[in-house]
Amino acid sequence: MSLCNIVRLDGYIQSSYLAVYPDKILLLDGCCRADVSIVLDYIKHTLERPVSDLKVVMVTHMHPDHAGGAHKFRKETGCLIVSADKVKQWYDGVGGRVMHLADIGLAYYVARRQGRSPKYLWYAAHLKPDLTVIDGDSIPKFDDWQVLETPGHTDRDLSLFHTPSRQIYTADLIIKLHHKFVAPFPIYDPKVYSQSLQKVKDLQPSNVLMAHGCELDIDTATFDMLIAQAPKHRRTIKDTIKHKLLWGQNDGVLMRKNKR
Repeated sequence: MSLCNIVRLDGYIQSSYLAVYPDKILLLDGCCRADVSIVLDYIKHTLERPVSDLKVVMVTHMHPDHAGGAHKFRKETGCLIVSADKVKQWYDGVGGRVMHLADIGLAYYVARRQGRSPKYLWYAAHLKPDLTVIDGDSIPKFDDWQVLETPGHTDRDLSLFHTPSRQIYTADLIIKLHHKFVAPFPIYDPKVYSQSLQKVKDLQPSNVLMAHGCELDIDTATFDMLIAQAPKHRRTIKDTIKHKLLWGQNDGVLMRKNKR
């Protein structure tokens, strides 16, 4: 089996990971559109390899910092795009297109909070993968990587498990910011999200590669804490707006009662 060296690159608003082999390269997620040049420059100038060595770009879910560069990577390198086997697009219909715009706006908000200058982040709302995978599959061309379905953040989140080293890339399942673990936003299905955390814990990974954070050896007690503190209710943009409107109405009722 070829040796694999996993390299982390600082992306626009997230960490990006390359699995580098002597004869091929795997990108563990589709990055932001603004990250394409960073990844390709690393391959060309640091690794001194042709960009055609990038054989597969995984897309773990459809958010801007995980799918935004996928189509452009394929255009520049001829790589395969591989994603979850889902019938419907994540950004389906009129509501999906609105959510797509909102998620791009959220990416700009995160960038501003990180002190990043604005960059072009637009990407297609509908992904056109070359191949799709389901739970337990190997990544095409990379048999030492196993695909795990770990939904909850969205309905199609994937984690990628390197079986020889027992390292796992969890995309947005686990986030650590400013030395503190936080749940991702949105949470599409809180029950399933907790089950996905348990699924990763049960693997007893040697190292967890986080898109928002770095690499970390997470022990059993920390996994238990993450599961115990996981959100118990849906947390989406729509739910947040509805929650605020309801609280606003309740506050108004209380104010009127106090005035009486």
